[in-house]
Amino acid sequence: MPSAKRLRSLRSVTSWCRSLRVIAFAFAAMTVVQDAADVRAAEPIPLLAFGARIAGDDARTRIVVEFDRKPEFSIHYVGNPVRIIVDLPQTSFGLKPESLEPRGLFDAIRYGGMGVGTSRLVLSAKGPVEVSHAEVKAEEDGKSFRLILDAEKIDQARFDELLGDQQWTGTVRAAKTDRPVAAAVKNPSAFVIAVDAGHGGIDTGAIGTVTKTEEKHVTLAFAEELVATLKREAGVEAFLTRDRDEFLSLPQRVQIARQKGANLFISVHADTLKQKDIRGATVYTISDKASDHLAANLAERENLSDEIAGVPLESEPAEVADILIDLTRRETQAFSVNLARTVVSSFEGQIKLINNPHRHAGFRVLQAPDVPSILLELGFLSNKDDEKQLLDPEWRKKVSGLLAVAVRRYRETAVANGG
Repeated sequence: MPSAKRLRSLRSVTSWCRSLRVIAFAFAAMTVVQDAADVRAAEPIPLLAFGARIAGDDARTRIVVEFDRKPEFSIHYVGNPVRIIVDLPQTSFGLKPESLEPRGLFDAIRYGGMGVGTSRLVLSAKGPVEVSHAEVKAEEDGKSFRLILDAEKIDQARFDELLGDQQWTGTVRAAKTDRPVAAAVKNPSAFVIAVDAGHGGIDTGAIGTVTKTEEKHVTLAFAEELVATLKREAGVEAFLTRDRDEFLSLPQRVQIARQKGANLFISVHADTLKQKDIRGATVYTISDKASDHLAANLAERENLSDEIAGVPLESEPAEVADILIDLTRRETQAFSVNLARTVVSSFEGQIKLINNPHRHAGFRVLQAPDVPSILLELGFLSNKDDEKQLLDPEWRKKVSGLLAVAVRRYRETAVANGG
């Protein structure tokens, strides 16, 4: 049995070791905190656009945007329809919507993020225009800067000359298709599902009637819930095409799904309609002929996503741009239709569905030739009851669970049929 002296010695050593461990832990914690601080410090602080104004007529129009720091910018032109593209560093837009209400030469003005490190201002014009003067001026106190853009009306020949002279086919961000996604597929034998949150960044999507919530936030919140739900399914891997408020072109979304070996592609949306009494979920598949006017109009609006962001069509990857609805896609189409019907079956009696809930049209985001794909319209932000549900976390959880059941049933059928 150890002596009292030896016990005191052992206790002293033990206490000393504990102190060392505490010191080591504290040092490690300080290092982690410092590393995190270093990472945050390395991240560029976005510019702040805090004010704007527009004035002019159908011959000349001036736009002024105020920033907290001096902005670097570049200007490009896109035709059919005519747009002026102003690319900026990453910018937080704290602007009142009415401050850039379109007028004069412009019939639409949009602004927002184009991905990490870049933002964009898109000026949609009523006809051929040219930026005749552009400069950044410091305010007298030197604490803020104004970007001044003067545009004037020109003829088509001059605009064609501008298009021909510029060496620009879209931003690097819009054209890249090899970006990492939020969650990489870990199990090569897993059933892989790409969940695509519609819109994002400069492309806000629809706007809620009551709350004015932007569709891009609604779709991302639901997509995150759906991915979390799907990951709880045995043998399933799910990932987001976008995990933040950023712009992705329609072909880029398709490419991400294909590059990650997706077995399914689910694009999530929440549109608006002029008829505010229409509500309920709809499931769309791709077709060269729309099932009805509502499907045709929705596909036309969704296919304008890249145009809204100022992405010229020629920046699409050739393998996507050349995809047609032909014999090589019939098997994939059949699986897409099967998935859509399974989703509708899972939803019936559980959540509100639109009349004829499975519809089809020529959606560009569903063009993957080898990945069964659906576009899920969760509901309509133009309907106050749908809008309330779309913003309810419990409702999102319920619908995600029903979708997981539908995917499970689809997967069992696909495996049985050799899909």
